[in-house]
Amino acid sequence: MAARRVLKAVLVDLSGTLHVEDSAVPGAQEALKRQATFFDFLWLRSAPVTIRFVTNTTKECKRDLLERLTKLGFDIAENEIFTSLTAVRNLLEQKQVRPLLLVDDKALPDFTGLATGDPNAVVVGLAPEHFHYEMMNRAFRLILDGAPLIAIHKARYFKKKDGLALGPGPFVAGLEYATDTKATVVGKPEKTFFLEALRGTGCAPEEAVMIGDDCRDDVGGAQNAGMRGILVRTGKYRPADEAKINPAPYLTCENFPEAVEHILERLL
Repeated sequence: MAARRVLKAVLVDLSGTLHVEDSAVPGAQEALKRQATFFDFLWLRSAPVTIRFVTNTTKECKRDLLERLTKLGFDIAENEIFTSLTAVRNLLEQKQVRPLLLVDDKALPDFTGLATGDPNAVVVGLAPEHFHYEMMNRAFRLILDGAPLIAIHKARYFKKKDGLALGPGPFVAGLEYATDTKATVVGKPEKTFFLEALRGTGCAPEEAVMIGDDCRDDVGGAQNAGMRGILVRTGKYRPADEAKINPAPYLTCENFPEAVEHILERLL
């Protein structure tokens, strides 16, 4: 019988998994505390497990996101959060380009210090106030003139309190179609995003598990990177989402607390 893989890292999605806007998923704070306590116990026995919170959110900067989570009662450190905004900023600095930023104004602090005058690149996140004809046409013309199109992520939709709402994916797809260009995608489900999130943990992908409410971006992306993926039926989850990826999720749970229970009882 093959030896069971030792679990060394847990990646946790935020929006839809731990919270929906300003409401926590019932029991999520307690489950995270239980998880942290159990992990500390393991650390004392020289079997450390690292937690990383990975998110595609572009609605707010990391500072505001951390403040929101803290107010909801989550005990999370800033250095435990890895966002697609961080990943895209790293890419922009590597490419040394000046972006036209189609992101929410609340996300702009994460781009402080980047030159954005006379843009020669287009970056698209979730920016409802910027998705109007004039701005989209400006982005369209820049791309036609050779500017790279960079999608922070291409989520089809996300969960709000009043129901599902369009994500940036449809707007990125519109620009791709109009310009006959393929966007560079930075966030989930890209393999590089998950590997970057694990950097510094000393953990290989096969030693990690991802928990999220998005079957394609969270679970499918993680499994394509070599991790196990646990899908939760909260947030944006819809019935039969499990059938949208191949291979199917390692496991589907009702919520984050149930996923934590499985990890503590079966994977450690």
